[in-house]
Amino acid sequence: MKFDWLIIGAGYSACVLAERIATQMEQRVLIVEKRSHIGGNAYDYYNEHGHLVHKYGPHIFHTKSKPVWRYLSQFTDWRPYYHHVLAVVEGKKVPLPFNLNTLYALFPPRYAEKLEALLLENFGFGKKVPILQLKERQQTDLAFLADYIYDNVFLRYTQKQWDLKPEELDSGVTARVPIYISRDNRYFQDPYQAMPKHGYTAMFQRMIAHPLIKVLLNTNYKEIIDTVSFDRAVCTGPIDEFFDFSHGEMPYRSIDFRFETLNQESFQEVGTVNYPNDYDITRITEQKYLTGQVSPKTTIIREFPQAYIPGRNDPYYPIPKAENRDRLSLYLKEAKKLNGSVLFAGRLGDYKYYNMDQAVTRALGVFEKEIARQPLLI
Repeated sequence: MKFDWLIIGAGYSACVLAERIATQMEQRVLIVEKRSHIGGNAYDYYNEHGHLVHKYGPHIFHTKSKPVWRYLSQFTDWRPYYHHVLAVVEGKKVPLPFNLNTLYALFPPRYAEKLEALLLENFGFGKKVPILQLKERQQTDLAFLADYIYDNVFLRYTQKQWDLKPEELDSGVTARVPIYISRDNRYFQDPYQAMPKHGYTAMFQRMIAHPLIKVLLNTNYKEIIDTVSFDRAVCTGPIDEFFDFSHGEMPYRSIDFRFETLNQESFQEVGTVNYPNDYDITRITEQKYLTGQVSPKTTIIREFPQAYIPGRNDPYYPIPKAENRDRLSLYLKEAKKLNGSVLFAGRLGDYKYYNMDQAVTRALGVFEKEIARQPLLI
């Protein structure tokens, strides 16, 4: 069969690009996916207890981008949801990101007041200050606070999640866990925060429900590459795998997700509880908070970070380090040699640590600038 486009992978980037190409250019698209489902790591499904669960860990949608919000709203209704996270620090569950309320939960009131005054004086209300930036301050009490947060909230969690020290990672990762000089306990402050009313999978199904889009699941694109005719391709899978690891493997982190359904109405106080210091897990998420379902039972997900081993587990997180950027640059040079016949996008295709809305922004940008070559109206 003849197609205009072959798209490798069926996650966010792939589905957005397929939808745009089919609806805006009326061209035929073949999506080829190794897994048994669409949606990539945002895939969700109903388990045997009727609970809507996220197979690859919690995916909380939030964005500052009105165009991204409007685009996705074509394919789903939304359930407003503000995600709250607690972290277990010295045996107490306290708000995360570390904020002014966290100060008062952990320190004596008078000392918490002193720290609050210093933070307001040095940074101002409503500011988000990366922990490593706070550590640069010479003031004694702020230095203490920085060390306390670094040791009790940031260091061990980062070591478990990445198997690296925070200083070994790019600043963009460390900036994701700041101290927030506010009393806002929401984990995100973006103006658009919600969950797809019927789940992510239903949203993706509507996105690619088009007669010009065909999907092949449980298929490695290399198995059919010589039997399918197409003009151009988009790779949203690992860029190093596409080039047969000619410059070596790009490293990733993986996660072992362990699900358990409990015969009780609830398990914890909020959607996610982080364990930066205790146990081998990084966090536990209770799905009912995310979905809003009512049930006498509840399903939780425990996360155990682990090394990525090709063929044994899945690559989830590109590891943002200088040496990995150097290797990536070699693959990007290989991509340029293809003269646009194959485009790369997504977390694995770009080897970048995208949030969901960033993946959508990137895919829309690829369509506008490299495929349609005209501004989008959303």
